[in-house]
Amino acid sequence: MKKTTALLCILLCVVWCTACESSQKQSRLAKLPPPERDGSPFGIDVNINMTTIDNWLERPDVAYFDMRMLYDPADFCAIGQASNLTRTLPGFRIVPFPLIASLGVMPVDGAYDDKKLFDVVWGANLGEILEVTPNYLESKTILDDIFPKNKAIFLMCGGAGYAALARSLLIHMGWDKNLIYHVGGNWFYEGNKSISLTISNDNPPRIATWRANYVFIDFEHLKPVRK
Repeated sequence: MKKTTALLCILLCVVWCTACESSQKQSRLAKLPPPERDGSPFGIDVNINMTTIDNWLERPDVAYFDMRMLYDPADFCAIGQASNLTRTLPGFRIVPFPLIASLGVMPVDGAYDDKKLFDVVWGANLGEILEVTPNYLESKTILDDIFPKNKAIFLMCGGAGYAALARSLLIHMGWDKNLIYHVGGNWFYEGNKSISLTISNDNPPRIATWRANYVFIDFEHLKPVRK
């Protein structure tokens, strides 16, 4: 009995110390500045972007999302960039925006135009939404499951377009705009925290999918909305 009591006390002390350590670590984190968009059409954050992102990685109060496709059919090579996802950053979950919603006007040919959770009618200005229609009964549930509403959200993509569209969609669907940061395009990242997803020198390069924290949406097992 005494041994059991002693073990229980030790366990409670460990749990308490762990909780205290976590709380202290949280209190030591630099406070997130409020989202502040720059003057570009994409609205990249002034304070947290590809220049400063290394200072804001792996925080428990932030959910990180890379909105690119692993293999994007869009011809980004035509503008000197990679269509395949060759690298990402620590903590970022890969959630391809083209699988979430229809795209606005793209600067390159061949953009993805297949199954997606939502059909979106975009306005003349980048990110302006006129109408959103779910394509599946589970569409909103999937969005709710992927993107939390109780912590800050950092959105990244390649050139900044997919992240800008994702930000607009989330706000339109009820997320707090004061918790969503567009941190820019990873094509322009020059820090030293990159996670390489390239496994060969092939052109285009093959992707090490097992290194990617990838959100898989299985459309074959969703129930289409009758229209």
